[in-house]
Amino acid sequence: MWRATILTLFPEMFPGLLSHSLSGKALAAGVWGMEAADIRASATDRHGTVDDTPFGGGPGMVMRPDVVDRAIRAAQGPGPLLVMSPRGKVFDQDLAAKLAAGPGLRILCGRYEGIDQRVVEAHGAREVSIGDYVLSGGEAAAMVVVDSCVRLLPGVMGNTATSDEESFVSGLREYPHYTRPALWRNDDGVERAVPAVLLSGHHEKIRQWRLDQARSVTEERRPDLWHRYVEQSPEVSYNGPTFGKS
Repeated sequence: MWRATILTLFPEMFPGLLSHSLSGKALAAGVWGMEAADIRASATDRHGTVDDTPFGGGPGMVMRPDVVDRAIRAAQGPGPLLVMSPRGKVFDQDLAAKLAAGPGLRILCGRYEGIDQRVVEAHGAREVSIGDYVLSGGEAAAMVVVDSCVRLLPGVMGNTATSDEESFVSGLREYPHYTRPALWRNDDGVERAVPAVLLSGHHEKIRQWRLDQARSVTEERRPDLWHRYVEQSPEVSYNGPTFGKS
């Protein structure tokens, strides 16, 4: 069983969102397991102190290395140790696939101004970020990481073609989706139609339209991914339609 071990000051937050939808069904079915370990249980004073003022001055508090070290040693789950941190490497689909292919992972959730760097280095933890912004703590980010891994586990997603086609697998952002009704009018009175090619039944034209749309939206919204895609696909010479047009 693939297992996620979360070290946190707020174990009651888990499984949280992970108890619903695909990840929740897989958790109930025993496809994967989770333990939320309380870092504060590793404090040694009667107040349960887990933090202290930063050396060098500055605002906020820092999580103590001795307390965090004991918590890590007490929660001996399988897999690598990640630390959710805005200073870490950005989490991506490739890393999700690598983690999902292993026995599991351990995630250390920081709070306050962060975690004493010495304990991070002592345990060879990998600092990971889910984006360039600051959260109140690592718990929400940890849920994002676990969810992205769990959905890649065998048997979690019913249609494997879905995971093969979705964003980032090909290096492109995903094409737009449409469903019934074919004609839809919003309160603004404008009637909006599904792109005609999707109603044509011509599978090759549909495939090409979706590829053009994926290329266009990637070039427009994620130039970093687009340049990487072009570098890895030298045969690509793209002058496709603007995103959103049929």
